[in-house]
Amino acid sequence: MTTLTVVPDPAPTPPVPLWVRSGRAVKRAATHERTREAGRLAARHTLYVMGGGRIVARRTWDGRTGARYERMLRAAEAAGNYEVAQEWEERLQRFRDARHRRRMDLLHSPIDAAKGVAVGTGMGIGSLVALGVVMAINTGTVTDVLTPLGAVIEFIGLLIRIVQVVWGPALTIGPFLALLALWAVGSKQQAAPAWALPASIRNGEGEPITPSIVVKALRDLGVPALAKAIKEMGDAGAAMLGPIRIAGCGIEVDVTLPSGVSTVEVQQRRRKLAENLTRHEHEVFITLPQAARTVRLWVADSGALDEPIGPSPLVTDQTMTADYAKGKAPWGQDLRGDAAALSLYQRHLLITGLSNQGKTVALRSLALWLALDKSVQFLMGDLKGVGDWAMFDGLASTLIQGPTDEHVIEVTEMVEGAVEEMNRRIQAPPGTTFPPLIVLVDEAQVAFMCPAKDDQKRPYGGAKANSRYFMAVRKIHNQGRAVNVLMWQGTQDPTNENLPKLVREGAHTRASLALGTESQARMALGDKAVDGGAAPNLLRPGLDRGTLVVASDGIAIPAGQSSITVRTHYIDDDAAQALTDRAKALRDGVTTLHAIDRGEQRDPLTDILSVLGDTPRVRTKDVLARLAALNAGAYGKWSFIDLKRVLDAAGAEPHKSDGVMVVTRDKVARALANRPDDNGDAPLSAID
Repeated sequence: MTTLTVVPDPAPTPPVPLWVRSGRAVKRAATHERTREAGRLAARHTLYVMGGGRIVARRTWDGRTGARYERMLRAAEAAGNYEVAQEWEERLQRFRDARHRRRMDLLHSPIDAAKGVAVGTGMGIGSLVALGVVMAINTGTVTDVLTPLGAVIEFIGLLIRIVQVVWGPALTIGPFLALLALWAVGSKQQAAPAWALPASIRNGEGEPITPSIVVKALRDLGVPALAKAIKEMGDAGAAMLGPIRIAGCGIEVDVTLPSGVSTVEVQQRRRKLAENLTRHEHEVFITLPQAARTVRLWVADSGALDEPIGPSPLVTDQTMTADYAKGKAPWGQDLRGDAAALSLYQRHLLITGLSNQGKTVALRSLALWLALDKSVQFLMGDLKGVGDWAMFDGLASTLIQGPTDEHVIEVTEMVEGAVEEMNRRIQAPPGTTFPPLIVLVDEAQVAFMCPAKDDQKRPYGGAKANSRYFMAVRKIHNQGRAVNVLMWQGTQDPTNENLPKLVREGAHTRASLALGTESQARMALGDKAVDGGAAPNLLRPGLDRGTLVVASDGIAIPAGQSSITVRTHYIDDDAAQALTDRAKALRDGVTTLHAIDRGEQRDPLTDILSVLGDTPRVRTKDVLARLAALNAGAYGKWSFIDLKRVLDAAGAEPHKSDGVMVVTRDKVARALANRPDDNGDAPLSAID
């Protein structure tokens, strides 16, 4: 038998009382954002009037008393600048003397004023009567003597009637005009509490930098001595500041710190200072100018550094050429927005940074500009091998691309060949000039970390005296610039193992993109640059791609600073290919070597034809230089006699053209074509 349970219906919910609903509605209305905004609006404009009155009263008080001079005097004393304090004390004394004289003059002014009124009235009446006499003589009417005097009296009566009409409304409108004037002053100075200001000003985004904002940011920096000194300065804390100057997409100001405050204490608090200035950390840069106890602040406009810069002049100017000795490569823009150009003349170069930050593009843009100087020769090794430098095929004498140990061996032998060329140039007669030879290795850390060894058990990588790549680079650093043999290297994520100390310190121009730590920044740029404010470790990986910190005497750096931050132009692969095509059109034709010859027998006549390119006639001196660049081991020691011996034997003798000895391409090609296959030229060893 089933038992049925009856569940009673739930009790109905009692209605909400009217007073509760009314209270909730009132609360919602009172706390609604529109109501709060309306309240802030009313409070803001009311407080603008009060603040404007306070500002006007203060200005009036400063103008009538010596309060301004006393504030500036206290500020100079608190800053320890006693010469300026003495100057303000002298100004205060002069102000007091002048005020005393004015007050003494007031004792005599009533009598002088009464005399002046009496004399002026008498002269005025006399002048009017004289004018009336002239009129009476002219008209013959005696009553005209009083006509001018009567006209003046009527004019005065008209003025009195106008004042009587205007006086009443003026008394009514005048207070409102005064309040409007006070409101305008307060509105301009934002003289209201922060809670009453508009949202765009409350959150501080994009707030313009003013002296008071800078002083407040420094006061709240967390340096007790600085906060105490600013407090003692009173409202004149801005005496620490130099002029605030527009500098590119931001402002620049020099801050003279009070006695007892170190510049290092400010540098170490860059993030807090940026936040106090309502900026992000990457939008504030702190450097040290020449003046003692001074820091230079550069503060970007909010969001300005996230905007890209324009295209490179290399891309936009199709007529641009390069000059290795006198020109500068257009690299990008500094933080001021001015063009940043780098001189490459006799300067070894090192660019480093984290992976995928734009190192190769920054290095390649310099090579692209220099390629427009047809006298410059290139030996290139790309140890990444993904085609970043492929457009230099047909422009560089040697181009090795690949990340393997075999590629490192070839790059090492390429650099050693450049060392032999450097030694040949050093041994040349004094006064001999040589074309620039740029030895460029990208991803050089692969070479330093290579474990491969040669037949004599000497390592290719490493940083010891028996390391072949290390020693070749060091030799070029030591003597290469004197004969225009220059070493350019690009590396990733520097350490003592993949970028030895002696190598990084041998570069004249050192540049760094974003890095992870300050110790890496010191490896990249040196202690002097970092101690002077250089901080590539504070750049944002990914967001600041292409932005680098440069320490070099080849770029214009503001006086007193040891480095400069540059936002480089981006040149993509297509634009780079177009630039190298232009560069190739300037040259006679270059046969690019993609692998290093390691001692096998060579055919000199074939090599001579290859270095002649498409040019009908080439000077013998240039042929020798091209042969040495093609294979320094085989042709580095050749002289004109060796070249002439090979050409004479083939029937393609050099001859004079316009007073210089030249080699004719057609003769060499004909001699090579007519040479029997089974009776070729003697091997190179026989010639030697």
